[in-house]
Amino acid sequence: MKHDETNKTLTRRALLGSGAAAGVGLTLAGTVQAAPQPVPETWDEEVDVVIVGTGFAGLAAAIEAIKAGATVALLEKMRTPGGNSIISGGVIAAAGSPLQAEEGIEDSVETMIEDMMKAGLHLNYPDHVRIIAEKSVETVQWTIDELGVEYRGLAHMGGHAVPRSYALAAASGSGIIVPQLNKLKELGVEPRTRTLMKHLLRDPDGRVKGVLVHEKYRDPDLDSGTPKTIKARKAVIMATGGFGADPSFRALQDPRLGGELDTTNHPGATAQALREALNAGCTLVQPSWIQLGPWTSPDERGFGYAPHFVQGVAASYGLWIDTQTGKRFVNELADRKTRADAILAAGNKCIAFADAEGYAKGTTGRPSDNMDKMKQAGVLMEYATLEEMAAAHDIPLDALKATIASFNQGIDSGSDIEWSRYLAENTGKIGTPPFYVVRLSPKIHHTMGGCATNTRAEALDVLSGEPIPGLFVVGEASGGIHGASRLGSCAYADCLTFGRIAGQNAAAMDSWN
Repeated sequence: MKHDETNKTLTRRALLGSGAAAGVGLTLAGTVQAAPQPVPETWDEEVDVVIVGTGFAGLAAAIEAIKAGATVALLEKMRTPGGNSIISGGVIAAAGSPLQAEEGIEDSVETMIEDMMKAGLHLNYPDHVRIIAEKSVETVQWTIDELGVEYRGLAHMGGHAVPRSYALAAASGSGIIVPQLNKLKELGVEPRTRTLMKHLLRDPDGRVKGVLVHEKYRDPDLDSGTPKTIKARKAVIMATGGFGADPSFRALQDPRLGGELDTTNHPGATAQALREALNAGCTLVQPSWIQLGPWTSPDERGFGYAPHFVQGVAASYGLWIDTQTGKRFVNELADRKTRADAILAAGNKCIAFADAEGYAKGTTGRPSDNMDKMKQAGVLMEYATLEEMAAAHDIPLDALKATIASFNQGIDSGSDIEWSRYLAENTGKIGTPPFYVVRLSPKIHHTMGGCATNTRAEALDVLSGEPIPGLFVVGEASGGIHGASRLGSCAYADCLTFGRIAGQNAAAMDSWN
């Protein structure tokens, strides 16, 4: 009884007030942590909305907040804007879209929801998933109408029941980031680069009232730069991304994923901002669900060019082969977790390949320089015959030929006999030389965990479970939306949709002064 009575006195206001004075705060586990930072009596600058991060979510939030009449400070800790978004693969999911209708593809919001929940092992927050799916077509149309984004057609991403992902003409996230930056410039706002959010400033009354930043920050020195306080009269929006490039924080969540394991993420994708959010009272959810990208290659660093071939070509028009057995080992269009786990189970000794006809179909409409760069770097290898390909990768030739024959038999019958892979109408038999190959090795790609939010994108308090006044969290910095594993192209829909929601809601808040 005494313990319960003690807990009742630990209100957020009490913790913030005593923490600022005593220099400590409490976590739910009962451990000591740094205190929430005190709110200054005077500020160096003030705006309506402070937005931290310049990926899809942060830029979308900025556009909507400015259009709603708010003044905005847009902060970016790195030297250039865009984060992981600008180097991502260039696809955004939309269920029941005009492009699907043109191609006679039947799809629905409910099907997209089912696909996202299945991939996430039903650990996803259903209300968030529904909003993403219901607004997916609207979100794509917004990029076209508001930003002038150009697409080149539909792609079929792993784990989706049907092709539903709009493929950017630019073949990377730059196809949206650059138009977003251009739009913001028209609106009179540009990112303040090399500006680190050092602390969220939360008042004893419970409201987040601004940020302490370091200008002229030199990554990764967190003590570098000149301190400055920025007052947020309405709200702070955190769009700071995930922690895929933070080996020590990854290892805390999953000891297998620390060390030198390669990542597709840019160097700034660390947990520093997430730690600050937790120190300000946010609720951390599902941090140990860390996604590996199954379409990356050990023959290049980072995200590289391999996904353009592995996912864009071989997953639909070729085969993925276990080089030890000469057999397929997974449905090439399964979700990312299923495929990455299968590659690891095969000892990372796998390739993705396509023949000349599959290569031609998969690369139609794509920028040719990506494939050329892959070839020049030795990531994409070309062989005149199956015999040469098998010899180069120590694949049992007879088993490989039998695997191809089985797949081709399925093409004749109109279905993938062995793995039930979705077959597009133009999927053909494999056998026309030359043959193109990329070696496979999964890399850290996406961190599903982050700050808990409601469907208004408001951060939830760790003690009360209620929204933290004046704080929104969007994009990969938020958690629970994608559950155990995110479907490809759904991050774009998530970031843009909830970024816009956060910007609109932040701008609509009453000023606190």
